[in-house]
Amino acid sequence: MKAVMLVGGFGTRLRPLTLNVKKELMPVANRPFLEHVLEHLAGHGVDEAILTTGYLAEAFSDFPPERSHGVKLTIVKEEEPLDTCGAVKNVEHLIDGTFLVLNGDIFTSLDITALVAYHRERETLGTLTLKPVEDPRAYGLVPIDDDGRIERFIEKPRPEEIVTNLINAGTYVLEPEVLNYVPVGEPFSFERPAVGGLFPLLLAEGEALYGYVSGAYWLDIGTPQKYLQANHDALERVVGMVPPGTEGERGVWVGRNTDIDPSAKIIAPSVIGDDVRVGRGVVIGPLVCLGPGTQVGGGASIAASTLHDRVTVGNGATVLDSVIASGVHIGSGTEVTSGVIGAGVSIGADNELRDGIRLWPGIDVPDRGITFTR
Repeated sequence: MKAVMLVGGFGTRLRPLTLNVKKELMPVANRPFLEHVLEHLAGHGVDEAILTTGYLAEAFSDFPPERSHGVKLTIVKEEEPLDTCGAVKNVEHLIDGTFLVLNGDIFTSLDITALVAYHRERETLGTLTLKPVEDPRAYGLVPIDDDGRIERFIEKPRPEEIVTNLINAGTYVLEPEVLNYVPVGEPFSFERPAVGGLFPLLLAEGEALYGYVSGAYWLDIGTPQKYLQANHDALERVVGMVPPGTEGERGVWVGRNTDIDPSAKIIAPSVIGDDVRVGRGVVIGPLVCLGPGTQVGGGASIAASTLHDRVTVGNGATVLDSVIASGVHIGSGTEVTSGVIGAGVSIGADNELRDGIRLWPGIDVPDRGITFTR
């Protein structure tokens, strides 16, 4: 089976992290997020993933084949944004049977094998994965009947319209015939009637669509907070993904050519990448990802944070609940709490960054340049 992955977005909610890298290529527990998705697909018999993309499309061409877990990658660049369904129409010539569609920023343990079987048993044109949520007010709702047949789609529901807690989870099984309803070369949406709305259109035409209700792990990684949560959940093995490296003690994975001072304390779960240097008296963890080539100076403390590759953390610095992108320098004595720091930022000594602060790539912060008054 083939899967079409929608990876054309700008990652706006994740900025500044996505100004230099596609969100699907950002690391989750020191593996590219795309690798987690491909490994999951491979485990359910998917042999080809068609990536529909526009923004930073060239970034996918260098994806290492050994990280694709046997899934063939076919990359198709859109010259103009075509929205979700228009993007699939654009690769129609590559589709030759029942196929999957998935949003590229969804982290899930969904049983795809069971989903496909459910779809085929009902001999329907389309099956949508639905997820129950505690508070459905912020989502579009998808009520179904007792047989699982979708009754309608409710966008931005008013209080009296909240008749279900089921939402669209962003993974579909479709038959190629559904694309006959989609115009060529025009923006067209799966869900939103304002931009085509294939699914509401199919219901209006009398076609049956079904909802597959799944309580599997599901997370949209599209914000810094959710992205950080994805790293934490991967470390805690919520989704069954194994971080890279050797598990020297339970819940601590360490990469190759890594030097950790004997006095340093590593608290599980944490993952330490290749070529990392950890100095004297350092405390790392829990829930920490240190990317390859990172250096942590003596007496520093890092907890509940994800650091990408080649980050330098100075002596006595503190990083808590933060995401630090590639090549960032954090000066001695600096504290970063609930921060999102873009690639290549240089932060001098004795700064205090907190309360959700975001720094764009390339910024230089002098010594004691940023503090917060309590």
